[in-house]
Amino acid sequence: MAAARVTMAASRTTSRELEDYSAYAHMSEEQLLQLAIERSLAETNLSPWQDRQVQAHTQPAVPKGAQRPPANPNSANPPSEIKKTKIDRDVQDHIFSKDSDKVIAWTRHNGHLRVTVQTVNDLDPFLSAIWKGDAKTLQDLVHSKSKYLEEPNKDGWLPLHECACNGHVECLKVLLKAKPDTINKRTHRNQTPLILAVGRKHVACVEHLLEQGADPNIANNQWETPLYKACEKGNEEIVELLLRYGATPTKACVQGLTPLHEAVRNKMLESCKMLIHAGAKLWAQNVYGIDSLFTAAQCNAVDVLNYLIHKGGNINSKANDDATALFEASKNGHVQVVKILLSKRADANKANKSGLLPIHIASKNGHESIVAMLIPKTSTTKVRRSGISPLHFAAERNRDDVLEILIEAGYDVNAMLSDDWSKLHEDRRSTALYSAVVNRNIEAAIMLLEAGADPNLDIFNPLLVAVRKGNIEMVTLLVKYGANVNAMLPTHPTSFPAALVFCMRYIMMMKYLLDNGCDALACFKCQYGSNPHPPLKPRSTGRETMYLLNEDPSDYCVQFCEIISAPSVSGLVGPIIDTLLNYVGHVKLCSRLTEHLDNNKDWAHVKEKAVLPCTLMNLCRIKVRQQLGVHRLQQIHTLPLPARLNKFLIYERESFEGILS
Repeated sequence: MAAARVTMAASRTTSRELEDYSAYAHMSEEQLLQLAIERSLAETNLSPWQDRQVQAHTQPAVPKGAQRPPANPNSANPPSEIKKTKIDRDVQDHIFSKDSDKVIAWTRHNGHLRVTVQTVNDLDPFLSAIWKGDAKTLQDLVHSKSKYLEEPNKDGWLPLHECACNGHVECLKVLLKAKPDTINKRTHRNQTPLILAVGRKHVACVEHLLEQGADPNIANNQWETPLYKACEKGNEEIVELLLRYGATPTKACVQGLTPLHEAVRNKMLESCKMLIHAGAKLWAQNVYGIDSLFTAAQCNAVDVLNYLIHKGGNINSKANDDATALFEASKNGHVQVVKILLSKRADANKANKSGLLPIHIASKNGHESIVAMLIPKTSTTKVRRSGISPLHFAAERNRDDVLEILIEAGYDVNAMLSDDWSKLHEDRRSTALYSAVVNRNIEAAIMLLEAGADPNLDIFNPLLVAVRKGNIEMVTLLVKYGANVNAMLPTHPTSFPAALVFCMRYIMMMKYLLDNGCDALACFKCQYGSNPHPPLKPRSTGRETMYLLNEDPSDYCVQFCEIISAPSVSGLVGPIIDTLLNYVGHVKLCSRLTEHLDNNKDWAHVKEKAVLPCTLMNLCRIKVRQQLGVHRLQQIHTLPLPARLNKFLIYERESFEGILS
């Protein structure tokens, strides 16, 4: 099809002026056809089910020179039917080229797209005249086939509907003069010629229809009036026309939306003024309880918002879920709207039904400037009663800038989630620090810890999470600020520190934990000792089910020799025991650990190390560390001792011979 200026007409979609399609001159007929289909689908108001069905039967346009892949004969969805047959009046949409002899049209039937291609000469004469805007030819046809003007197609469309939809006012005049009583006729969807013309923004057609007596208050089957459609489409000229001819501004559609709602959504200040002057109600709500002022806050319509406030709009307007206009503006990051609402004393302490305040949602979505505005207006008591701190949202969503603002404002870094909020998480987290650790967010964790966050408040110690994730940087940070290296798993009782469960394969991380007071001695306390052990039962290590608090409670504590016998780590028994022996005095290996060492000749030195008496130096080191206590181990370097002795006490690898000299 040659390049042309094309008129797009799509029933129930927005209007289109003549467009230059020279950019598509290289396209084949098939490619241009596909383009027509895609552009129609993009603007047609289909239900989700219809949209899925139609999309399933169309394919994207093929680039120039490329070949479309063959259709799959086994596909459950047959391709669109493309026929070169006569176009009838059931057509729903078309592309008509004025400078070409081709017309592409399509209808939908049972979710399938049926496409028809035909030359202009083979068109139904009425359609051809209407689509081309040929008033003279249409006048001749009216004289010869006047009965045709009152014969609807299968969708209830008369030629007058088609003409109003296409926007040819001269043709419209011809049809109205011939059959003036059809001016308010409705399609099967209750569409009048007026509402179709309004929906396509055909101002001249709208004006002529109104002049000829078209009823401006007849709604379609969705209860949408022409005035509602004009506001929905954002055409202030048509809004003014309809109001002048008596359109009622208070009628709502099935969703409860009024013309004022739509005018506000489109930020049409002049239309809002006209509607309110004509009697539109500021407090009218849609089915979600949303009024026009709430809509203005929601859509960032700043000028309209100021006008509605001036006219008496409710500054604390709220929806059915109790979210206020301020809450909605805070959620969407509308800084200017929030500033206006706060300046008019909107209440920042009104919570929605979930108990959340505007500062919560602003923190969650990372709107730091709004958070800063809300802080002085928000009651910390209200925040506390909500059961969740804005800090929790900021940490959970990695909103570091917001986190910093909240900390500087004095929000409690140790605020705990209420039970209801905590239960929403599988891991039953309680603190903002926990979320930072889960997210591997070092910067957030540093900010919280430096501000005084306690790393030992959660049911599952954040240190265990960091170890499980293999994040040595986070582990180091948490230990530095006092995380409990001997924390236990509430879901999986063990007789030794749970952190060791997660670092069996990471000897360096294990050594770091042991250096900082992790209890190595507990690993050698086996209830069976030298006696035979019962057969091993398949057990979870806690990696997959670490957070399953609802498991059947058990009094049995898993022992170290059981964990180390797991196939995934049994090959590391020697190095693990060798490391642990450096942190204990005289111990006796249980029969299972001895069996493991006996099975590998390369580990003979480890068994020998366990059997021989512990050296005096090591015993002294262990005693000094015990006297210091776990929480002061990081202060060893401050002791008034020689540097080499300090290094020995913290297990730095250096010869101890020089200490005694």
